Amino acid sequence: MKRQLGPIQRRGFTLVELLVVIAIIGILIALLLPAVQAAREAARRSQCTNSLKQLGLALQNYHDVNKVFPYRKGGTSYASKWDGWESNYERKSGFIPLLPFMEQTPMYERIRAGGGNPVAPPEGPAGWNAWWDVWRNSPDILQCPSDNGVTNKNDPYSSYSFCMGDQIEGTQWDEQVRGMFGARRTYSMADVIDGTSNTVAMSERVAHGRGVGHSSGGVSSVARQTEHIMAYAKGIGGLRTSPIVCRNQTDGKYYIAGVTLNSCTGIAWTDGNPAYTGFNTVLPPNSPSCTEDSNGWGDADHVVLPPTSRHAGGVNVLFVDGSVRFISDTIDTGNLSPGVKQPENGPTLYGVWGALGSKAGSETVSAP
Repeated sequence: MKRQLGPIQRRGFTLVELLVVIAIIGILIALLLPAVQAAREAARRSQCTNSLKQLGLALQNYHDVNKVFPYRKGGTSYASKWDGWESNYERKSGFIPLLPFMEQTPMYERIRAGGGNPVAPPEGPAGWNAWWDVWRNSPDILQCPSDNGVTNKNDPYSSYSFCMGDQIEGTQWDEQVRGMFGARRTYSMADVIDGTSNTVAMSERVAHGRGVGHSSGGVSSVARQTEHIMAYAKGIGGLRTSPIVCRNQTDGKYYIAGVTLNSCTGIAWTDGNPAYTGFNTVLPPNSPSCTEDSNGWGDADHVVLPPTSRHAGGVNVLFVDGSVRFISDTIDTGNLSPGVKQPENGPTLYGVWGALGSKAGSETVSAP
């Protein structure tokens, strides 16, 4: 005769066991989260690299058709008024002539025709004039997903800028610049005697966007901690003769109290002024930015504007030959104390980084 068994008794988790399980799960999440974030950033960085490669291809195709590269800024000049609507005031950025080579021909034709809302002249209004409907939305290729200054893809922001070379003084209107992109004047492959694989064309520069509050003049005093890649310090005396003074405006990550900032970088993809769409190769990537001018808008002439990014340890850089390489924050910059206006051609003062920025320095540079 089979013995009748009683009901099976199930034993649950004790409170201690439950806490241990929760703790283990928490540890696993803590271990996995950085890996997930790193994987996401790797994907974003890859997308930024691909965008730069497309811009490099656009530059090459533009050169094939026009036999020169575009200017950093240029366009139509004004006749009488400085109201932003009479012309584009020779401030139209180099991204505009590149549009047909970025699969943006309809936008380019709209700019050439003018009109729109409000009504603008042919070739568009001033590059800073964000009220024109055509200017308000930059092509997606110009927005790096790692750039936290780009808060909305429908904004007129750009995460990329043109290289002015290892030049600090007179960057706003100088036609003969040491880098590839100046005002009004254009350069060709023949001007790049250092070699196209050793000459920088473009790089990343974090769009300040809404990262720093700014008035109509783009100015804000430091009322809170501001990362030095999210603005530039203005009115810094001695910058032209000793660019290293720019480093004194930061504690290594944030601008120090009392520094007055401008936050207009990247907020107008159509404006070719250095503060909006330019950078130079003096201070290494992700260093602080400064201007010697105290101008409240983006009209600074004597500038130190290194490329910046949200990628750990450096920035993506496009070279004239179309290649894209990652340049470290620790790249050699030579002696940052002497700073005099250098001739258009000739050796750099600023080490390997300066040599890469110059198109005709005749320096021997190993690939970084």
